[in-house]
Amino acid sequence: MKATHFGAGNIGRGFIGEILAKNGFAIDFVDINETIIDALIERKTYTIELAEEAKRQIVVENVTGINNQKNPEQVIDSIATSQIVTTAIGPNILPFIAELIAKGIQKRRENGSTEALDVVACENMIGGSQFLFEKVRAFLSAEDLAYVEQYVGFPNAAVDRIVPIQHHEDPLFVSVEPFSEWVIDRTQMKNPELVLSDVEYVEDLEPYIERKLFSVNTGHAAVAYTGAALGYQTIDEAIADEKVLSTLQNVLKETGSLLINKWQFDPEVHAAYAKKIVARFQNPYISDGINRVARTPIRKLGYDERFIRPIRELYARNLSYENLLRVVGLIFNYKDDQDQQSVELQGLLKEKPVEEVVKEVTQLTDETLVQAIVASYEDAAE
Repeated sequence: MKATHFGAGNIGRGFIGEILAKNGFAIDFVDINETIIDALIERKTYTIELAEEAKRQIVVENVTGINNQKNPEQVIDSIATSQIVTTAIGPNILPFIAELIAKGIQKRRENGSTEALDVVACENMIGGSQFLFEKVRAFLSAEDLAYVEQYVGFPNAAVDRIVPIQHHEDPLFVSVEPFSEWVIDRTQMKNPELVLSDVEYVEDLEPYIERKLFSVNTGHAAVAYTGAALGYQTIDEAIADEKVLSTLQNVLKETGSLLINKWQFDPEVHAAYAKKIVARFQNPYISDGINRVARTPIRKLGYDERFIRPIRELYARNLSYENLLRVVGLIFNYKDDQDQQSVELQGLLKEKPVEEVVKEVTQLTDETLVQAIVASYEDAAE
């Protein structure tokens, strides 16, 4: 079997690539990074190391690379002959691969292929595959869309694995945490017979996406912004501070109360899940930069993002959100001259009243929440 995977970066190789290879797939990695693609073409193999005491290594074989900038036709041919297409390129890049995916689908139709294909966006976003489909749809004819309806699925997925920024002499070597979670919405699949080991298939993905977003993403960011305010440079240094650890645990209690109330997660099972997240962030074999985790603060303060959404929903349910609110105050105060959004946010706060900036960035209209964030910003600024 063959897979076409967009994104040959650390997450693509260290997470999605590992699971696809484990399930017997040869993988065509698609990327514009010449160094990585050329190395994949030449070597056909790479090594993953688990960030743990034993430093176990996994060798991934039967891989190659395609430079989509130089060889788009090869990408189209790959999609036309693959059993699954996956992505790990970042939400903002998905629109740029839509035309290639559309052309791959068109080639399958032209070739008379009746083999079902699922295109799975493994991105840090809600509804990634369906978002990608909306971009692909723009390049498809009515005949193509009828073909897609019958043979091509875009099932949404939730993915979770910490793959920190790293630098190695070998451009293909990648270090990842031992934990990984990949959940796919079974109801949106066109090829439900293709079941991957180490992947969970569910009838309703939304609870799992929210559990991951409001626990891992919210928690990781809470450690980063709290740690940054205390002068730490890395996540592992920050979480060793009792103040940071306490903030993380309290934030996870608040988001946990929302998840349990909203999705009826078992409280004991969820408490164990939250405890595992804390242990993952404490992993001494992963040194993740705070500036990486804290980057793009404007995006992280979005209406449906990891802080404002749980605050909104906790507020609506009359549940506590004070610790989340405190972190939001820290985000508005976060300064990183190397991060474009941080510079932009601080510029807005110099030019306009705080209340106006809060409304603009979060899209909140409820005055109670807006004023609570303004107060939190002012407390953090002191």
